[in-house]
Amino acid sequence: MSSHLNYERLLARARTLPAVATAVAHPCDVASLTGAVDAAKMGLIAPILVGPAGKIRAAAQQGDLDIAKYEIVDAPHSHAAADEAVRLVREGRAECLMKGSLHTDELMAAVVSREGGLRTSRRISHCFVMDVPNHDTPLVISDAAVNIAPTLEDKVHIVQNAIDLIHALGGEEARVAILSAMETVNPKVQSTIEAAALCKMADRGQITGGILDGPLALDNAIDLKAAKIKKIDSPVAGRANVLIVPDLEAGNMLAKSLSFLADADAAGIVLGAKVPIILTSRADSVMTRLASCAVASLVAHARREALSRAVQ
Repeated sequence: MSSHLNYERLLARARTLPAVATAVAHPCDVASLTGAVDAAKMGLIAPILVGPAGKIRAAAQQGDLDIAKYEIVDAPHSHAAADEAVRLVREGRAECLMKGSLHTDELMAAVVSREGGLRTSRRISHCFVMDVPNHDTPLVISDAAVNIAPTLEDKVHIVQNAIDLIHALGGEEARVAILSAMETVNPKVQSTIEAAALCKMADRGQITGGILDGPLALDNAIDLKAAKIKKIDSPVAGRANVLIVPDLEAGNMLAKSLSFLADADAAGIVLGAKVPIILTSRADSVMTRLASCAVASLVAHARREALSRAVQ
């Protein structure tokens, strides 16, 4: 079984910071409510429970959870809960958003709404922060959940969001591998051309804060021996901590392969909106849910520091 060493480090780091006010949208089943309460007990988040008050209290009773100390904002149904949770963020009452027992599409529709949503100049993207057994650092995989067939322009934002995430998690260096099926540029394989373009864009300062290399196949992105056999000499090859996939299908298969064949855990976060968004699945373990909250807490604090520097 996974030892969770990488997640434990993230949790330890996040627990040194104040709990982040978090609007939890529609936590109306035991699993989603437990995730929020557990994270609150660890001091990661300060939840505001948004949804039908009766259903939230019934879930608490069913799960034997004490929610007396948490604010409940009553909303009649899941759509309204998503809208209300987003409103709390816009009003500055919450610095983080967390998915409860509603469909991801419902929550994201409220987030990307042109009127009253949480859009920024960045493209919204999803990152898995994978804790892979026997791998020294967390592996960030993007995008495996939001952007189905990202354009080159979309990938600029996907890469930048992932680089910023690495820095928020305390990583000194974001080593970004742009993945394809091969490590040479092939005009017949679009992902290799886009990988080369992204690397040149980083050279020109259009992407900042990370070291990019690509195209790279998965083996020579994360395994030094494989990189040496292919004679790839770069600071990223064999040492990548960010894996940018060509499209959602590739990312989904990569993340699930690691989860089900290598016993990795996959904490999930959505970036590019005004606040980090915690997306958990009903199948997630307690540790994965807590890790997702820890990641969001670290991102929220990094965002707060960046805003305060900008004001100065």
